[in-house]
Amino acid sequence: MLIIGIAGGTGCGKTTVVDQIINELPEDEVGVISQDSYYNDLSQLTFEERAKVNFDHPRAIDFDLLVAHLKLLKEGHPVPQPVYSFKIHNRTAEVVMTTPRKVMIVEGILILTHPDIRDMFDIKIFVHADSDERLIRRLRRDISERGRDLEEVINRYQMTLKPMHEQFIEPTKEYADIIIPNNRYNTVAVDIVRTIINNKLISI
Repeated sequence: MLIIGIAGGTGCGKTTVVDQIINELPEDEVGVISQDSYYNDLSQLTFEERAKVNFDHPRAIDFDLLVAHLKLLKEGHPVPQPVYSFKIHNRTAEVVMTTPRKVMIVEGILILTHPDIRDMFDIKIFVHADSDERLIRRLRRDISERGRDLEEVINRYQMTLKPMHEQFIEPTKEYADIIIPNNRYNTVAVDIVRTIINNKLISI
């Protein structure tokens, strides 16, 4: 199994890059795991308390569960990937059964901050976008898809997203094997990644 980690700041375009990478790969050979599915279970907190949690700090992620699931997948076992709801700031009661694939892509803003996770990646990718572009994308997504209002998104960006990016996410560039600038459609970088994947798949 080839495990690829794709990191980068919020709104940098990780999902677009993932889609570009897997678009030309056989569907039954590629699986995707999102870090967002592994936010800690906060059922013990009220909605108001959950809304105040700093979800952009590494402590917000259940890395132990993510590591355990990746190990099980490598051993050939399916895993129950949690389902997270951004509207209620918590996991739901549902799970998605994720089966092992020749290529597993793990994407998320904080996945390169954890040493055990980093060590499991065969390829580490960091997607870069300018901060103003990331803010614009975040505004559009949170308002249209996650039911947030403008003031809430801006406050969260100023209070947590920006400082957490500077403290935890941007420094993980140093661990990346490949840095993809994603201010526009970057065919060259994505094609290089696809070529590396295809070459490695031949040897699996």
